Amino acid sequence: MRALVAAYSATDPGRVGSVAVVGNAPLAPSDARADEIDAADLAIRVNSFVLDSPGRPRAQGHRADVVLFNRLLRATPEFFTGYAARLYLLVEPMRMHGNRELWPTSWPPDLGLVPVPNREVTAPLSELLGVPWREQRLAPTTGTMACYLALTLFPETDAVFTGFSFLDAPDQTRWQHQWGDSCRVGREHRIGSEAVLMRSWLESGQARFLR
Repeated sequence: MRALVAAYSATDPGRVGSVAVVGNAPLAPSDARADEIDAADLAIRVNSFVLDSPGRPRAQGHRADVVLFNRLLRATPEFFTGYAARLYLLVEPMRMHGNRELWPTSWPPDLGLVPVPNREVTAPLSELLGVPWREQRLAPTTGTMACYLALTLFPETDAVFTGFSFLDAPDQTRWQHQWGDSCRVGREHRIGSEAVLMRSWLESGQARFLR
């Protein structure tokens, strides 16, 4: 999977020296943050993402090279725009617990996507979280899966994360999104544990967090 993802590097296909993983929490305008995201070799987005657009304050950059998403996606206007030039990685953690496969009719019929393997990605991440994921049918969030994938595929790179509200609010019960809507935190998630894990990545120097 490393070679496939690296092929979508915007600066030099096949080489990833820096990666930005952008979550969907509300972000205040910041040219500096947007510049750093846009300067990364690889910009990874998740689910209901938004992008900076001309004439509006910049906050989260304008690139989406790789997109991690799940079948319950609430698609934003930017999600499928220019989809043929992006890599779409489908995460299916609840398939480990027997959930059936769904194919939303709203997806483009020619959307080329690659499933993220649960055995190699979801299960090891769930073990790192230290939660009883098998017994309680738990699953990591798509955002944490994106961060984990970036760090495991490209451990030598300069990684930056932003837009993850659970780092500061691990007890929240609803997600607030940058594009304006909100939804409940799924009962299959343990975002307090995800906050602890992300903090360990930041404190160890594996990644930086952009405020």
